[in-house]
Amino acid sequence: MTIPPSVPGKDPETDPEPPAPWGHRRHPWTFLTNHGHVLLAVAADPEARITDIAARVGVTARSTLQILKDLEEGGYLHRIRSGRRTRYAIEPHQHFRHPSTATWEIDGLLGLFAVPAPPAEAQPRQVVPPRGSPQPRYGP
Repeated sequence: MTIPPSVPGKDPETDPEPPAPWGHRRHPWTFLTNHGHVLLAVAADPEARITDIAARVGVTARSTLQILKDLEEGGYLHRIRSGRRTRYAIEPHQHFRHPSTATWEIDGLLGLFAVPAPPAEAQPRQVVPPRGSPQPRYGP
């Protein structure tokens, strides 16, 4: 008796998930969608090949192509052909699609991830509340 795959139409032994980038364990959910991860991968390397983007994001090359098509149709990037290679140019002043963040442009997200992450041993940054906000009270 065989156990059915967890995803209908997908056998994990013959069609495994792509490995998580950098050897990390895959989590059931993330804060960014695959579209966001592909956009960030293109921002980090506009001349990256489809297979490189797919490996970085942890999806198949076919999914990466579809995501790039979605992003291009949405006006978030456009393709520039140079001989046999394709380069991607991001349109940073496009707005997020979700209604709660539609007033923000994607350049803020790109800028956030353009800065290398601090090492794990680094001290956490102290968060300074905005001027005029109530100060937290500790104790009775």
